[in-house]
Formats: sequence, structure tokens, C-alpha cells
Amino acid sequence: NIQVCTPTTPAQIFHLLRRQVIRDFRKPLVVMTPKSLLRHKLAVSPLDDLFNGKFHTIIPEIDTLDEQKVTKVVLCGGKVYYDLLQMRRDKKLDHIAIIRIEQLYPFPKKALTTEINKYPNAKEVVWCQEEPQNQGVWFSSQHNMKDCLRPEQTLCYAGREFAAAPAVGSPALHAQQQLALVEQALLG
Repeated sequence: NIQVCTPTTPAQIFHLLRRQVIRDFRKPLVVMTPKSLLRHKLAVSPLDDLFNGKFHTIIPEIDTLDEQKVTKVVLCGGKVYYDLLQMRRDKKLDHIAIIRIEQLYPFPKKALTTEINKYPNAKEVVWCQEEPQNQGVWFSSQHNMKDCLRPEQTLCYAGREFAAAPAVGSPALHAQQQLALVEQALLG
């Protein structure tokens, strides 16, 4: 048994490591997080989250949205969250909720089901990842995500196509692809 996590805030990283140390049992922990989140302007935590918080396997929508008006839920993990959040705010897309999955294994089905059920009019659920389709979370976790949906909901993928390499090798092409996958998740 292992744990696989993708923390996106300083408080999440702190509480994840703290949880690992104070648990009564030992279970290997795999943490996947990019260095770029160390300097990202939106990747911050209030001091109260550090003092009084805990590790959350799912981070719900952080902006105030009318839950009845939400028609699409975007699921993601890692730093792509901040690109999605920025574009949603810039385009004022208040009918889209963004939920972060911070623990991939064991998959937090109960917590994700609870979050998705907050949006009764959301018929479309999108998994967005920046890795190529054959390299990220999509293939290993889509069945878990589908288990959390209501019968009338659909799950689809937004991200890069299949690729042999994890990166395209060109910063300009990477930025172009990143913009395209964020638009696909939010506007597609």
C-alpha cells in the first residue's frame, strides 16, 4: 500500500508531511509537485491554514459560486489548476466549478462524490491534465472518477494528445498547448 499525492498549496504540503510523520502506521508516500509552485503568485496559504488546518484529499471550489448555476465541473490536480483558475476568473465563467484532487491513491471517492453533488445542475464533468493523455492521471484514475458521478453526468478528458515524450521541448509550443488545453476544459 502506498499514498500518491499532488499537493498544490504550502499548507497542503506541510500537512501532508506532518500526517506522514504522526501516523501510527508507515505507508510509503509519493509526492508529485513541480518546483514552479514554489514561486507561483496564487499558490499561497493563510497562516491559519498552517496552524489549524489538515491535509485535504480534495480541495473544493475556492471562489464563491452559485451552486445552482454551475453546469460544468472541472477536476484537476497539480499546477494546471492555477491556469484554469486564472482563465475562469479572467473570462468570468461563474458557471464552472474547479475541484482539485490532491490525493490520487487511495482515491478519495467519498470526498469527490460529496463535492460533485454540491452542483445539482452540472451535467458535464471534465478531467483536465497538462501531461499527455497516455502519461498522466487519466488512464489510472478515470474509473474512480466515473464512480463518483451521478447517472446523468458524463466524464470527458481535456489535455494533450498521446505523446512519446512528457514535454514538447519548445517553450513556445508548450505555452500554446497549455492555453489550448485550458480552453478545452473551460470553453469546450
